[in-house]
Amino acid sequence: MAVESTMVPLGSALPSFTLPDLAGTTVSSEQYLGKPLLVAFVSNHCPYVRHVERGFAALATRHEQDLSVLAICTNDADAYPQDGPIGLAEQVDRALWEFPYLIDTTQEVGRTFGAACTPDFFLYDADGRLAYRGAMDASTPGNGLPVTGDLLEDAVSRVVAGKPVPEPHRPSMGCSIKWRE
Repeated sequence: MAVESTMVPLGSALPSFTLPDLAGTTVSSEQYLGKPLLVAFVSNHCPYVRHVERGFAALATRHEQDLSVLAICTNDADAYPQDGPIGLAEQVDRALWEFPYLIDTTQEVGRTFGAACTPDFFLYDADGRLAYRGAMDASTPGNGLPVTGDLLEDAVSRVVAGKPVPEPHRPSMGCSIKWRE
């Protein structure tokens, strides 16, 4: 069943976190201060993520000079083995992702962000304040609309230029995050 993202209040501070990437290298939120940061909660098994993953890669590549991008998988990999490290590495190859993919095995980081679904996008300005949260575009699997990335593209362009992203923001929609009991 599809769920919508939680609309975390704009201006919220970037949560502090330290997580391993797929190679086991520790990545910290503090490494990304001073430049806009896009954090995407994603998974390998979710058809909503698979639907946008190449478009997400293209957006990240277009903005690689002005924007840092991180992907985080918070799903319970015991219940969803495709969202374990091997499946996530396959996704990186398939989707052509060139940004760090972090594993939130304790699920604490996902809870701290207020992530609710995959994909769930959180865009922070250079001061580490939430400037946009919501959908990449209006496309979902089966609705016939093309993946354009227009909503997220506009938000990124505004944040990179130091401008606010006018509301309302369209909530992201996708698979619910698979929380442990």
